[in-house]
Amino acid sequence: MTGTKADDPGFASASLPRHLVRGAVGFGALVGSFALIPAVGPVSLVLVPAGLFALRGCPMCWAVGLMQTISRGRLERSCEDGQCTLTVADHGKRHSESVAAP
Repeated sequence: MTGTKADDPGFASASLPRHLVRGAVGFGALVGSFALIPAVGPVSLVLVPAGLFALRGCPMCWAVGLMQTISRGRLERSCEDGQCTLTVADHGKRHSESVAAP
């Protein structure tokens, strides 16, 4: 992603348990909305917006946020002269190994 701030959390949550709860609520609401159609009819589809809100828009957004939440503080992105690299954060010294970032 270009033009983003280094401190921008993206889709990440404050903690892994919080993110997993958001996923359980979101996916539960989506599955429940379709599973309840035979019992309560199309009224159950009101759970779809709640599920999408909990997942921050889509299941893929939640999955990206899960990866960001897990990697927060473990990877550092730096861009110099138009080339970006990911390095493993060592909280004291930097590793010289890097992986090219898209």
